[in-house]
Amino acid sequence: MSASEKYVAAAYLVVFVAVLAWIAIIAAKLARLERDASELTELARRRAEHADEREKVSV
Repeated sequence: MSASEKYVAAAYLVVFVAVLAWIAIIAAKLARLERDASELTELARRRAEHADEREKVSV
């Protein structure tokens, strides 16, 4: 391998590692967003149930 081929290979390796890191960061953010969305859904469900119970009691 010549010196220029080594530089090209190193450049491709750096880009590949950067893309992998970017994918890992995006995956972590997506997992956090999914977790937050499920928590918000559960909170909304509990509030709706609580509001239904309050309406039944106050009538």
